[in-house]
Amino acid sequence: MATTDAKAPAVAPAASPISTSSRAWPIGFAIAVAVTFVVYQWVLPNSAQSTQDFFRAWMSLSSVNEAVIWSMMALGLNVVVGYAGLLDLGYVAFWAFGGYVAGWLMSPFVLQMTPGFANLKFNFFGHPQAGSEGGLHVTFWLVLPIAGLFCAFWGVVIGAPTLRLKSDYLALVTLGFGEIIPQVFRNGDDIFGWNISNGVQGITPIDGIGTGPFQLIPGVPAVLGDFDLTFKFLVYCFLAAICVFVSLRIREGRLGRAWLAIREDELAASMMGVPLMRTKLAAYAVGAFAGGLGGVAYATHVSAVIPDTFAFSASITLLAMVVLGGMGNVWGVLVGALLLAWINSTGLKQIGETVNGALGTEINFPSYNFLIFGVILVLMMLFRREGLIPESRTRLVLQEPDRGDLESVGADLEGDVR
Repeated sequence: MATTDAKAPAVAPAASPISTSSRAWPIGFAIAVAVTFVVYQWVLPNSAQSTQDFFRAWMSLSSVNEAVIWSMMALGLNVVVGYAGLLDLGYVAFWAFGGYVAGWLMSPFVLQMTPGFANLKFNFFGHPQAGSEGGLHVTFWLVLPIAGLFCAFWGVVIGAPTLRLKSDYLALVTLGFGEIIPQVFRNGDDIFGWNISNGVQGITPIDGIGTGPFQLIPGVPAVLGDFDLTFKFLVYCFLAAICVFVSLRIREGRLGRAWLAIREDELAASMMGVPLMRTKLAAYAVGAFAGGLGGVAYATHVSAVIPDTFAFSASITLLAMVVLGGMGNVWGVLVGALLLAWINSTGLKQIGETVNGALGTEINFPSYNFLIFGVILVLMMLFRREGLIPESRTRLVLQEPDRGDLESVGADLEGDVR
């Protein structure tokens, strides 16, 4: 019998998608942030008026900042929905909690509305706006962790009695919390004689963002006010980067693997020793913490906390961002959030004006935003269920052929053999 010493050619191992993503996406994110900052800070102010008008209409820096803030909250919801597989329809409640913590700690509201304390002032490295020096003023950088921890606490409080439910029942209960909490703030001007939210008028103005030692850099203001949008863009991108980093790191750890196990098969995860309630509560707490950061950032973005902002539709928009981008994939959710936030704030309006100008119609495109979002989601479910940039595990599961298809292929092979 003939033998051969020839060895099979070595096959290079396939590159790990996680290791590739860990290098390419963060570098791309950093480059995109740097390019955007340079364009809006130095290039656009020195460009032609027509170019400035185009960017102001199609991609104003205010809408860009708002999109980055939406992405922070979408990343928090992705922990709950994409990692742990818990359908949460009331995530806007944590956005509201974070915003009102900023309103309580970064404005004159709390002390002015408290009997006997209206004339007191407390300032801990805060930066009140002119004419609003009275009241309570805590620096933005300390309010961020306070709001995050406050939201995490309420995430545990809300999750403890509800996470024993599953599927549609859990969705309905979280929907109820998402409706109740904004209503509490909307009617919070008289709760047992106390004014905790100023009702429908909201809390305004909100303090500016202090830059600390960075103000020593030429051109960087000491306080970021309403019109310092380019430097606010860097602050919001920094917070979004923190959410991305925490999401990626925690996913690879023991807790993240426990979330994925619960998402895939809750019964099997419990049989393997995963503590279901504790792990689910951790998902709610981590997701709520990101929502608190987003709430504080949004309050400084609009310099106010208005209860009408925290409508149930915001939770649906956030969920659409997660589904569109790719549940479980951090970078996919980031891209989906930025895309939908831009469409919702600027894209539909400008596309509508372009279409109406070309066809001579008068269609109000922004009023059909949820119809358009619904059509997009239906098309995604039909043709790309895993999202724009899917998680590798989700892509393999959703693209797996059905059992009937496998049986038909086996029957065909068996017939060919015969």
